[in-house]
Amino acid sequence: MMWETAILVGLLFGGACYLILQASFVRILFGFILLSNAANLFLLAMSGVPEGKSAPIVHKADGAMVDPLPQALILTAIVIGFGVIAYMVILLYRTFLDQGTANAGDLFKPDRARPEEETS
Repeated sequence: MMWETAILVGLLFGGACYLILQASFVRILFGFILLSNAANLFLLAMSGVPEGKSAPIVHKADGAMVDPLPQALILTAIVIGFGVIAYMVILLYRTFLDQGTANAGDLFKPDRARPEEETS
């Protein structure tokens, strides 16, 4: 089970890096979504298998207990990832409205006119 998780995390990180390096802002956004999910899955895989372990809130510790730190890190990463993705969606929306394109290569062309200048 750990090998499959490790391969999945590697594929998600690879796909995220590929998408983040694209010129389209929509693909960059999807890359950040994949990167956030890959980081959460990586943290979950680091915590180990919880089989045979008891909850950390019991008073009698007869055996090994589950480590709650990776779960707290995952919850924090989910909230931070959601905030970054929400910010990037708004940034993409405003860039498209103001510049008329969602492609990073088209933003810096010297002969490109702004949408307001085309109608005037």
